[in-house]
Amino acid sequence: MAANRKLLAVAVACSAAVIGLAGCGSDDEKKDPFEGMSADKIAKKASAASKDAGSFRVSGKGEQDGKAIKVDFSVAKSGECKGKMDGGAQGAAELLVVDGNQYMKGDEAFWKDAMGGGSQASRLKDKWVKTPNQKKEGACQADDMFKSGELKGLKREKDAEVDGKTAAVLTKTKSGKKSTFYVATEGKPYFLKVVNTGKDDPGTMYFSDYGKPVEVKAPPAGEIMDLKELMSS
Repeated sequence: MAANRKLLAVAVACSAAVIGLAGCGSDDEKKDPFEGMSADKIAKKASAASKDAGSFRVSGKGEQDGKAIKVDFSVAKSGECKGKMDGGAQGAAELLVVDGNQYMKGDEAFWKDAMGGGSQASRLKDKWVKTPNQKKEGACQADDMFKSGELKGLKREKDAEVDGKTAAVLTKTKSGKKSTFYVATEGKPYFLKVVNTGKDDPGTMYFSDYGKPVEVKAPPAGEIMDLKELMSS
């Protein structure tokens, strides 16, 4: 659905090309678990680890058409997910992907923005709108979140902290856009954070809750509107 793609664009853009670099080194003289590895090889290792976790959470802020948007998704090992998006004046919405279908529930401002106005916005308000998701596209796909093929040409920087956890850092600058990626240096090399700066798709995303169970249930039947039926009425 066009509305879905529009608001999910920031989440996917900020996290689909996640690159990670894990390294230690501290006052405690902890051993660098990736000593001797190139940044690109570490990125590949981190990408595989994050993807193999199965489930995860991604949350943060970005921009869409110059306007701020917040996202918060929990992705299950099955590829199903649930999440929320808040575009301020553009409205807010919830998303569920389960059993081969997508369900979106937005406020009136969300539907007015998504549909370019129109009389249907008030009708859709606070209802779950059902659309097929047979191709399994969108923010629920770990394959899209943790692509390793694009994670090349990286440079390792000084370690940093993310939510109290030591993180190794990789950076990449291309066409005026800089991406900075943070990866845990202890335990598995999961991505912890990614920051994009520049005029295209700026934003900050956090990754957490790797491997934790995520339960996604379809909305009650009485709260669902079918998009095909709605558009034909």
